[in-house]
Amino acid sequence: MNNQIDPFFFQQEEQQDFNLKTLIFKYLAYWKWFVASIVVAIIAAFIFLSYQTPQYLVKNSILIKDEKKGLGQDAMLKELDIFTSNKVVENEIEIIRSYTLLENVVKNLNLNISYIVREGIRHRDLYKESPVKLQLINPLETIYDQPLELVLKDNGQAELNGKTISLNKVTQTPYGTLLFIRTGLNKDIKQLHIVLQPITAVAEAYQAQLNVETTNKMASVLVLSLITNVPQKGKDFLNNLIEEYNKAAINDKNKVAAITLEFIEERLKLIAGDLSTVERNVEDFKSREGITDISAESKLFLESIKENDTKLNEVKIQQSVLNDIEKYVRAKNNSNGTVPATLGISDPTLLSLIKSLSDLELKRASSIKVVRADNPIISALDDQIVGLKQNILDNIQTLKSSIATTRYKLENENSRMETMIRTVPRKERELVDISRQQAIKNNLYLFLLQKREETALSYASAVPDSRIIDSARSSSGPVKPVKRNIIVLFGLLGLAVPFGIIYLIELLNDKITKRTDIEERTKAPILAEISYDQHDEVLVVSKKGRSVLAEQVRALRTNLQFLVPGCKLKTLLFTSSISGEGKSFISLNLGASLAMTGKKTIILELDLRKPKLQKYLELSNPRGISNYLIGQFDLNELISKVPGQDNYYIMTTGPLPPNPAELLISARFEELMNTLKDRFDYIIIDAPPVGLVTDAQIMEPFVDATLFVTRHQYTPKERIKMVDALYKEKRFKNLHLIFNGIKDGGQYGYGYGYGYGYYAEQESQQKVFH
Repeated sequence: MNNQIDPFFFQQEEQQDFNLKTLIFKYLAYWKWFVASIVVAIIAAFIFLSYQTPQYLVKNSILIKDEKKGLGQDAMLKELDIFTSNKVVENEIEIIRSYTLLENVVKNLNLNISYIVREGIRHRDLYKESPVKLQLINPLETIYDQPLELVLKDNGQAELNGKTISLNKVTQTPYGTLLFIRTGLNKDIKQLHIVLQPITAVAEAYQAQLNVETTNKMASVLVLSLITNVPQKGKDFLNNLIEEYNKAAINDKNKVAAITLEFIEERLKLIAGDLSTVERNVEDFKSREGITDISAESKLFLESIKENDTKLNEVKIQQSVLNDIEKYVRAKNNSNGTVPATLGISDPTLLSLIKSLSDLELKRASSIKVVRADNPIISALDDQIVGLKQNILDNIQTLKSSIATTRYKLENENSRMETMIRTVPRKERELVDISRQQAIKNNLYLFLLQKREETALSYASAVPDSRIIDSARSSSGPVKPVKRNIIVLFGLLGLAVPFGIIYLIELLNDKITKRTDIEERTKAPILAEISYDQHDEVLVVSKKGRSVLAEQVRALRTNLQFLVPGCKLKTLLFTSSISGEGKSFISLNLGASLAMTGKKTIILELDLRKPKLQKYLELSNPRGISNYLIGQFDLNELISKVPGQDNYYIMTTGPLPPNPAELLISARFEELMNTLKDRFDYIIIDAPPVGLVTDAQIMEPFVDATLFVTRHQYTPKERIKMVDALYKEKRFKNLHLIFNGIKDGGQYGYGYGYGYGYYAEQESQQKVFH
């Protein structure tokens, strides 16, 4: 039967057993850290919340009359308002959030001045409840550098940053000319912090905080919202913002109507003068010629000519309007203003271009208040205005060409009519000419009067293109900070801190903490794992001992038969990388375990530099291996029995030699090993660490197997690379590892019961550590 076992059997078995359990138990071992950290984090959360000022959500809503979404004006209002414009919801959102409107609101409500009072550990903004009100008569720039500390007194005076001033009286201060007015509110408040900010900064801050959005894609309802620590301030801000928005819309309409009225009035004065002259001419002619009526043929010609002259006059008006518009476009240089009236112009393309030009100029005028003239936004608007003006000029030239053709045809028709009129008797012809001029002027006068009334009605009936649905209202409770979220966040932080610390500790730890630390760095097989324990006795292996540690040593003894299948092991070398890894303890107890099987066993204390076995066993024999190697004593004089053990012998170091390596390479050492192999079944060598001296390598030719001891939380990880090099280069026969001193518990993922718990014996406090 083949008893050969894969040398990596133990490694594969451990690798297959997994990881999640190890990770969980590793962190559970620090459960006290986690509990303490979470408790501290929760306390910190409550402290943090106590310092936070509650924030409230304030919002209102308006309806934009957007004809694209079926919400236009009433038909009657449309007839009265000849200057109405269709609103686009997306554009109105940007207008509401514009800096100009917000700046006006800040000025109206004096939002750049805050009156702060301390209440316990928090500060409260008094807003309209302040006992004093500050008016800036002629402030200096330094007023914004620091808060004004105002202490009120009962005699009508106060202290402003330590200097006495009078209330209700214009006062010259280091911050400029100011006026502090008593409001009669909150008379018990005696100390205030007055914080002043530039209006531009406050407007920009509100612009960043203000949220304007539609309720859905198909609706033209806008919801304005703002988060503030003073609900009333938020309400006043949103309500005043809507007022400013509607006021700006009405002002825009009225500006267009005013320019149109001015144009009509000027034209009426000219037409009225012409009409008076023509009427006097008719009266003079009839009186002079004694004419009271004209023939039916003359009337027919008169009606035809009147109609033709009316069209010709409309064409002339259109040409005049086009000339005015062309003059406006060519003369203006990107400055704000309103284009001339477009009476008589019905071309939709030109009207649309003029409307776009007016909108761009108004937008540029608003933007130039916020940014400099060389800003890319202004440059882009200027480019659009220049391009749009060129399009308007091109369109005007096309219209002028078309109107000129029409005028040419109408004038030709007039010439034809006049030729026909010449057939009428002279008096009638002259009367027709004079009456025709009268009719033309009269019709034009009536047309202008009608347009003037329409414009006046539109001016008087201008209404905003929005309607308030809900006035500003505040949320019933604070929306920030959210107590639950803060507590959860701090709780998670309380969990994360121990995790991070533990992870950092492991990251910085260069010692072996788990089996995988060894397996990742070397292919050398792990023969056994020995757990950490505390004992009074250095020899834990005895006939009656059934402790976990003793059973693990017995398991190591059993595994020895698999090191070299088919061959009998006789000599075992124990070494390590550094001192203190427990090789002396394990080698001593393994020897005791082998002796218990009836095999004659000897352990050689060949750590000639720092021996420990003689001290552990409390032996007083001053002679040892060093004496034999220099030829002072016979072998039988140096071999001693291990106290309390059958079949178990020891050769101690003896006096520490100055040249251990030279003694080990002498012929006496080879003779010693050959003699002991004849007399003993097992020879165990406790050698010095291989990472420090070469003694172990000198002994290697005389051994059958090498057991390299590593210690949990003690052996540096880098030392395992040295073991791997020794293993790959085969410098030691049958090199195997023993993982020693593994601490029990979830911290390291180890729980060594092995089913031997019922063998555990009562143990006292620590005396010897392996």
